[in-house]
Amino acid sequence: MSDKQILIVFFITFLCSCTSTSIAPVDSRRTSDVYNPAPVTSYDPEPVTKGFHEVLQGDTLYSISWRYGLDYRNVASWNNISGNFLIYPGQRIRLIPNALNSTVSKIEPTPRKVTPVPNQSTPIRPRERVNPILTQQNIKWKWPTKGKIIKSNSPIAQKGLDISGTYGQEIQTAAEGIVVYSGSGLLGYGKLIIIKHNDTFLSAYAHNQVMHVKEGDKVISDQKIGTMGKSTKDQSLLHFEIRKEGKPVDPLQYLPISS
Repeated sequence: MSDKQILIVFFITFLCSCTSTSIAPVDSRRTSDVYNPAPVTSYDPEPVTKGFHEVLQGDTLYSISWRYGLDYRNVASWNNISGNFLIYPGQRIRLIPNALNSTVSKIEPTPRKVTPVPNQSTPIRPRERVNPILTQQNIKWKWPTKGKIIKSNSPIAQKGLDISGTYGQEIQTAAEGIVVYSGSGLLGYGKLIIIKHNDTFLSAYAHNQVMHVKEGDKVISDQKIGTMGKSTKDQSLLHFEIRKEGKPVDPLQYLPISS
């Protein structure tokens, strides 16, 4: 082989070694070079070690259920909590069915007055009083922001999608619904917004810089609800989840092909 041929072979080998696979932007994420996370078949919610959760200021029935990976309807049923889901600081919330109430309810619980915990007469935000506004069949999911789907090693990464972007960029609702949590009480999520779309589906928007909605607000599709903040790794991103009956599902199964 001549010196010229050897040089050509070396040059081609060098180019191949420098080639890397880029992550597709959100608006073309169904192409072959898209990062597709593993199907969400299992995850690690906070363990239910004691069978109860003591309500803290800022908790809602939805945030408690989210924390432990439970369906909020079941938690309400196990605790005989009324349809407006009124809870109080210091109240003990049962996280497993008791012997007298072992059947999981799939309907809203029968209204019942909740007795306040002594010296804690102020209830925690009984916001959600509106009937579900969507059925499972007619939710029209949309992407909550533009960016790239990235791999992340955070404890919550495999429960949804991490979408990178620019610090402060707009975060929008993936579908219309009712805000059932707006706060920073869930470890690993930063400033978090949870939206209820119907009895079955909730969506979550984590690591906000600023949140523009509060609990009880009715929101429409594509409404600005916050701005992108940073994760615990100091990276600008949105962590987005969809949960069905309390369990995380792969958002790519529901989001459209393009934004």
